[in-house]
Amino acid sequence: MSRYQFIATQRKRWPVSRMCAVLEVSVSGFYDWVKRPPSGRAQANQVLAAQIVAIHRHSRQTYGYLRIHAQLQREGARAGKHRVARLMRQLGLHPRQRKRFRRTTQPGQRQPVAPNVLAKDFTASRPNEKWLVDITYIATREGWLYLAGVLDVFSRRIVGWSMSDRLDRSLPCAALNMALEQRGKPALHHSDRGSQYTSADYLALLKGVTLSMSGVDHCYDNAMKESFWGKLKTECADRPFASRAAARLAVFEYVELWYNRQRLHSALGYLSPVDFELAMTS
Repeated sequence: MSRYQFIATQRKRWPVSRMCAVLEVSVSGFYDWVKRPPSGRAQANQVLAAQIVAIHRHSRQTYGYLRIHAQLQREGARAGKHRVARLMRQLGLHPRQRKRFRRTTQPGQRQPVAPNVLAKDFTASRPNEKWLVDITYIATREGWLYLAGVLDVFSRRIVGWSMSDRLDRSLPCAALNMALEQRGKPALHHSDRGSQYTSADYLALLKGVTLSMSGVDHCYDNAMKESFWGKLKTECADRPFASRAAARLAVFEYVELWYNRQRLHSALGYLSPVDFELAMTS
């Protein structure tokens, strides 16, 4: 920012003459600068800044400069990453900070458990090779709303989900049934050892599927799924909803309309999960 630009931004707080004296520029020079039409570069920056603000707002204030740069490229805008970062700093735009997660499932130590076959290998070469499942909670003024989700490692896509005001075994069963109806069975299914995932009803849905379970209190064994919960809590459920009905609608819109179909993922070459699957399986 030039000295003239600084004076222009602060002229409502301080006298122009005083700022000119402190910054060692002439008052007449400043007013000549004000009357001068903006340069082509300045005009281009104004247009680009408006695009950046729109993308940042559409991303629920979560995109940093790399994702905004990727979205600008998708829209046909020409701008370097450093230029985008510089304009974001000038505009005061920053991505929201990710919230920490908290375990929701209830340990079921007396139930049979499977070994950790996944072993923190969050790579997959095709859809339905590896599914990750977990449960989280959404705060509302009517009480908790529990959310179970099924994530496909290949594309990070949420392929099954279910919500309920009760934390019982029917919740993950509903999410798993949704995924099975849409995608068929996976090769590997990974969960924690919570009682919801070790119940007979749940395990009956997974006949013929290789089971994998995290160690006790080893949250990073399911780090990719926990990362999704962090995104959802930051971008959708960062404060209590007025009601469970409002939370249900917001979570549905986030998962199906935003996360699966629009949100750019750096690990997917800045494609959404749906676009990544279409690109890689077409």
